[in-house]
Amino acid sequence: MPEELNIDQWDRKEHFHFFKDFDQPFFGVTTTIDCTTAYQRCKENGHSFFLYYLYQSLKAANQIKPFSYRIHEGKVLVYDQVNASPTINRPNGTFGFAYMDYFPQFDDFLPAAATEIERIQQSTGLAPSVAGENVIHYSAIPWVNFTALSHASNSAFKDSCPKISFGKMSSEKGRKQLPVSIHVHHALMDGYHVGLFVDAFQALMNQP
Repeated sequence: MPEELNIDQWDRKEHFHFFKDFDQPFFGVTTTIDCTTAYQRCKENGHSFFLYYLYQSLKAANQIKPFSYRIHEGKVLVYDQVNASPTINRPNGTFGFAYMDYFPQFDDFLPAAATEIERIQQSTGLAPSVAGENVIHYSAIPWVNFTALSHASNSAFKDSCPKISFGKMSSEKGRKQLPVSIHVHHALMDGYHVGLFVDAFQALMNQP
């Protein structure tokens, strides 16, 4: 069960109350991640590059505490772990929503995630997963090397889950680059925390 954050003792108390009732409380940034080492590692080991960068981004998010904060009935809940709810593309051009648990080791994450991808690709419709609030909403747009991205939203649905999207990998001067869009609830974190996530993600992708 998640723990409740003591908002009165939180150093972001005023920030929380200022942003929590905005009609559009999310803010987003787009950056690029150098994935040269990660891509080569996947190629050498026969791993899915998509699942590898999805896993490393999820691992980075679990290292940055505000990514585990969620707003529920006016309270801030803190989860021990956040998992992934990615969109999975199908050969017919549609997609479905999936759910993947986070594991500390990639070798444990990989088989369960691969099974979930197969399930979604063999199904029809959106196939929504009942995943709870302790997820990050992921999506991949591997056809577009984007420099900005926005999300569809429903103001009637009070959502505070981070949203991370990946674009088309490109090569420049012998280095492979992956565009990444990160949208987060401003009542729960600021640009500083997004910067910590980006640094952690890049460090994990640099591992040989």
